[in-house]
Amino acid sequence: MIDLRVSIDIDRPAAEIWRIVADFGQDPRWRAGVTTMAPDPPGLVVPGTTTDETMRFAGRGFYISGLVTSVVPGREFLWRGTSGIDVEGGRSVVPLDDDRCRVTMWFRLRLPGLLRLRAPILERMLRRKLQQNVRRLGDLVTTDAWRRPGTTATPRDRCPWSSR
Repeated sequence: MIDLRVSIDIDRPAAEIWRIVADFGQDPRWRAGVTTMAPDPPGLVVPGTTTDETMRFAGRGFYISGLVTSVVPGREFLWRGTSGIDVEGGRSVVPLDDDRCRVTMWFRLRLPGLLRLRAPILERMLRRKLQQNVRRLGDLVTTDAWRRPGTTATPRDRCPWSSR
């Protein structure tokens, strides 16, 4: 099993960040490798929201269906994979003050069969990817690029942020 958790402090109000983190339709803008993400219903997550995601990781394509299992509006939601890979996770946004918040993303992945032998390598690769994604989220929102549809975070968009 691979269990990962990454946090980032972002200089933006929690409510503003929640609108991005809790809208799976925004994921391709800040999660590298996600080529499509189709939530149903679209918009902010609610219990029962389903997702169909295609992504590339380590040179391979993956298809994952998911289900949002619980939501604390404006604060946290939990999800699990329903097909593709055995995975569950969550995202949270915690206000630190009026204009700053901490975003935490976590997931737990159960590897089947012989893939368990590659767990240490996969864990390092997945940790790096998750860290890059929270950085991209921080870059996207601190540059206001997220307000422009069709834009994604790039290295030249980098702004001050802190990772925990």
